[in-house]
Amino acid sequence: MTVTREAPPGRTARTSSLVLTPAVVAHRGASGHRPEHTLEAYRTAIRMGVDDIELDLVSTRDGVLVARHDLELSTTTDVADRPDLAHLRRTLTVDGVAQRGWFVQDLTLAELKTLATRERMPGTRPGNTLYDGAEGVPTLTEVLAMVGAESARRGRAVGVLLELKHALHHDRIGLPLDVPLMRDLARHGLDHPWARVTLMSFETTILRRLAARTRLPVVQLLESAHRHPADLLAAGDTRTYGDLLTPDGLAWVDEYADGIGPHKSLVLPRDGAGAIGAPSTVVGDAHRRGLTVHVWTVRGENRFLPTNLRRGDAPDALGDMLAEVEALLAAGVDGVITDHPEAALAALRTVTGTALHRRTLTS
Repeated sequence: MTVTREAPPGRTARTSSLVLTPAVVAHRGASGHRPEHTLEAYRTAIRMGVDDIELDLVSTRDGVLVARHDLELSTTTDVADRPDLAHLRRTLTVDGVAQRGWFVQDLTLAELKTLATRERMPGTRPGNTLYDGAEGVPTLTEVLAMVGAESARRGRAVGVLLELKHALHHDRIGLPLDVPLMRDLARHGLDHPWARVTLMSFETTILRRLAARTRLPVVQLLESAHRHPADLLAAGDTRTYGDLLTPDGLAWVDEYADGIGPHKSLVLPRDGAGAIGAPSTVVGDAHRRGLTVHVWTVRGENRFLPTNLRRGDAPDALGDMLAEVEALLAAGVDGVITDHPEAALAALRTVTGTALHRRTLTS
């Protein structure tokens, strides 16, 4: 079926591309199998059959958007082994957190392209280290070109969820993320209501700005309930992510967003022992306002799973992730963002019987 949302007062009706729900979204690509945010991580996920891939975007010194989760580069590239870049190492405070290292914003694209990527969690995912050094850091436009080629090759449209990282910080240093974002999307013919592109951020300001200039769907990401959106806090607004999940908060989010992206613990709360049980009301509350719900991040290793879904005592062994996905689907989520898309797809097949039974939505 097709669901069309009516716009709240003061907002133009927004129509986006048809998407499957519930959807399986590859978090930074199939990052349980390849180093995150590499073209091969994305291709692996697409080969597995995901509906969408998710990538994080930050800016180089010369204003090019690249796929990295962190501004700091030493955990996912070989920058620390590069004596020619040693002079760029410094301490930088982003959103109130000081970190020492090498930062994307200090390198031009040409300099960044000399780096090789590596696995973020080599102890947890030693198999991924076999691919260390095989690729460089991809730009947004390179990812979009690859997705277009893979979609054509496989005869199905693969969606892209784009998360804008540290948007306020980028604004302050003169590298606003929305400017190159809209330029790159237009270059690939993807800034239109039927494109399989979704825009996401933990910060509200950038999303409200984007909602005013594009009809692509917008998703407000939500961290733990007690934490604060960086942009609101900087503006003296003390609302937390938990406040955004109240009726008044969701009404405000609905003025600019088409969906929410809560941490999975907001949908499946854990008890004092770390186990999950009954879901919260988050999904139902969001759906009553016509907001979609994509949860993050589902990972297969025991250390990331609820205690009642772990198998054995080894923290890096794979536990019963299928059961966690099934519980999220039973709670009614519209999408699961995961490092292990093959397991999420298996859970989806178990729950729905076949992908053909999934609904199509227009936001």
